[in-house]
Amino acid sequence: QVQLVESGGGLVQAGGSLRLSCAASGRTFSAYAMGWFRQAPGKEREFVAVITWGRGETIYADSVKGRFTISRDNAKNTMYLQLNSLKTEDTAVYYCAARSSFGVIPTTARQYAYWGQGTQVAVSS
Repeated sequence: QVQLVESGGGLVQAGGSLRLSCAASGRTFSAYAMGWFRQAPGKEREFVAVITWGRGETIYADSVKGRFTISRDNAKNTMYLQLNSLKTEDTAVYYCAARSSFGVIPTTARQYAYWGQGTQVAVSS
């Protein structure tokens, strides 16, 4: 069983920064790609960013491009999301997800098999 545990969320003022972490564990965990999604109250879960575990290829949602940076530490089985220049509209629960099978770089929730429980990010004005 693969387990994903997010951390690093919190309350921050607009313009501030946070760093989210997602630690992966499991008996035979081997990711092809890991991604971040977020879900604001009353809204659907939306894609934020993805990184492939081998080559480190990245894709970002337009809404976070230039402000958020996704990275990974293969040795620690941990993925990160650096959130800079935060806006009130970034307020959401942030989820990490993992996909183990190869294919196109996944940018939709249905392409991921494993999910964390989420960490809250709140940005005040």
